[in-house]
Amino acid sequence: MIEPTIDAIELPMPTPVAPETPVTDAAELLRQPETPAVVVCDDDRIVGLVTDSDIVAMVAETADRPPVRDVMSTPVTTIESTATVTEAADTMRAAGVKQVPVTDLDGYCGVLSVEHVAPYCSRSRLDIEWDAEPLALESVDVRKRSASD
Repeated sequence: MIEPTIDAIELPMPTPVAPETPVTDAAELLRQPETPAVVVCDDDRIVGLVTDSDIVAMVAETADRPPVRDVMSTPVTTIESTATVTEAADTMRAAGVKQVPVTDLDGYCGVLSVEHVAPYCSRSRLDIEWDAEPLALESVDVRKRSASD
């Protein structure tokens, strides 16, 4: 079975923010449906990830509006774009995260979420063997049925 790699999946690539970016700016970015998480970069190096859970926790804990460096999740689990979908799922499961930044030779290139991975894993992880004949459905023309049928 040929398994797709992450670089074969069309991923969102939200604009990364700097550690000093106001958390309100990150919250605005997270409101966009195509932004599953906000990647925090310092000199092209991924240093954190801000998710909706981070924002909710910050709001619940304080009335302050700190920079993202104070609410981002660290250390960050990343994955290479050449990894297989199964490797990505295993990495995300082991790290207990729903999103991971994807990197390639040029650096950050997108965000992979469980929503991207799930359709591939559900197909590739099921080993189904079918020994019987396929189910044949009989077509019935309801126009030819009588009222007594």
